[in-house]
Amino acid sequence: MKIKTLNFSLYVLVIMMVLLSCGEDDDSPTTITFRDKTEQQAADKDSLLGYLTTHYYNSSFFEAGANHKYTDITITKLPQDADGDYLAMPDPDDNTLLIDAIETIEVEFLEVDYEYYILRINQGGGENPKFTDAIRVRYEGSNVQSETVFESISTPQDLLLQGNGFNTFGTIKAWQYVMPTFNSAVVPSGGYSIVNGVVQYENFGLGVMFIPSGLAYFAASRPNIPAYSNLIFKFELLQHEEMDHDNDGVPSYVEDYNNNEDILDDDTDGDGLPDFIDTDDDGDGVGTIFEDMDSDGDPTNDDTDGDGIPNYLDEDSSESNQEDEG
Repeated sequence: MKIKTLNFSLYVLVIMMVLLSCGEDDDSPTTITFRDKTEQQAADKDSLLGYLTTHYYNSSFFEAGANHKYTDITITKLPQDADGDYLAMPDPDDNTLLIDAIETIEVEFLEVDYEYYILRINQGGGENPKFTDAIRVRYEGSNVQSETVFESISTPQDLLLQGNGFNTFGTIKAWQYVMPTFNSAVVPSGGYSIVNGVVQYENFGLGVMFIPSGLAYFAASRPNIPAYSNLIFKFELLQHEEMDHDNDGVPSYVEDYNNNEDILDDDTDGDGLPDFIDTDDDGDGVGTIFEDMDSDGDPTNDDTDGDGIPNYLDEDSSESNQEDEG
């Protein structure tokens, strides 16, 4: 199981579906009741804050050096007495309570206000990806409720933060928010070197994200991930690549015209295809790539009629339309 999920135009359909399961000794179907997203977020927030206030990590281990791995991050639950009350954190000079180290981020997604948390161990020395890019990562995913690991990827894995909705899939929404806040490995030598045939990345982004179910799989389940699970991902951001999903010369992140970090709702010509997978964004019959009038590989700086709208978004500025008007 990779951290990929359906494009969010399909995600809504998943939320609307009724999931049925049959017990081994029970022939009657069990219906999963879909919960109100706002109410679920409130419950998820309580669950995550409860985890963060009762767990600590080995902070002193990361005080020197920048090439630590996600496997070096150890998160431990506070000790408890016989009554179940939590005791003081051991070795406070070496460890830090998570709630005292995390960054709290607020975001609105699908008309719901969410809160998620980041433990930033190393920022990384390279550049940061955009929310539509491809990334190369190593990571481990675990479940907050069960505190069990459901996946661990120690070999660099290439993932698309944003899929095209047809034959490639993107990551869960939280990754699109978190990854652009880190930097990949340093630029020299592509951010890596080869030692004894093994690729060694240098000064990459390293952190942990703690995310509510609404920014993960919500009501859908995955192997070892029940519905409404809050998730934790330890990760290393190694490399990234700018994506142009429809190869029209306009990077996909640029086609987020309303700047809401969601390119699924940007559809200039209203044909039902978001611009990032539409090769003719303005629907004027001239492909976006062919509206690069100065042939510099960038259609975004061509504005034939000088109205401030690039040709590829302006159906009145294409050569074909101008000839018709003449």
